[in-house]
Amino acid sequence: MEAIILAGGLGTRLSSRLSGLPKCMAPVAGQPFLRILLDQLVNAGCKRIILSVGHLRDVITETFHESYREVPLEYAIEETPLGTGGAIRLALQHATDDVVLVMNGDTYLDVDFLALLRMHAVMPGPLTIAVTKVENTARYGGIVIERDIVVRFIEKGQTGPGWINAGVYAVQKDFPWSDTLPSRFSFETEVLAPFLEELRPKAFRCSGKFLDIGTPEDFDRAQVELAFADRKPVAN
Repeated sequence: MEAIILAGGLGTRLSSRLSGLPKCMAPVAGQPFLRILLDQLVNAGCKRIILSVGHLRDVITETFHESYREVPLEYAIEETPLGTGGAIRLALQHATDDVVLVMNGDTYLDVDFLALLRMHAVMPGPLTIAVTKVENTARYGGIVIERDIVVRFIEKGQTGPGWINAGVYAVQKDFPWSDTLPSRFSFETEVLAPFLEELRPKAFRCSGKFLDIGTPEDFDRAQVELAFADRKPVAN
């Protein structure tokens, strides 16, 4: 298992809480949020992790260095902001596996990574999206699923319960990027939405905890709900 964490977010909405930290390093339950994600991957058996970094990257590299809990870390460096799509495309160039997990550095999802990869292997295609059900899709935009395939995206703002993109993917290393894409682009709005029919992404349904720490309200909620998430046992 190999994974990419998108850790270059600016954290504009959280600026008052960050005190010069990149968003993924925001303190959650007494530790950097990125450490919770790293623990989650290592506990699931991940053997190599690529961190896509840019904004204030020295804070990340000086904290985690070249490995975490004996798992090698590699850094894909954005010299200028590339957006989620540009960051994924750059980080995939550092990948060694044919299929790579990709996750956002500001989102926690309680997901079975191995089951996600198994589904991706069984159903051919370049992409599988982890989806989760929320009480109100207005903030995220919704997803319509038919026979485990994502067939439509619903724009943000529409209220009510439904499935959403949870920000965790299984992606082929040789993902079919369009030649028309610029260096900086959004994976969600400039790849998934316009190329949905060609990509036919699978939907891997998750029922566990989902938290996006991108707003002050959810950041505060995470302090309690993630207090014991994927903690490594401390030796005596």
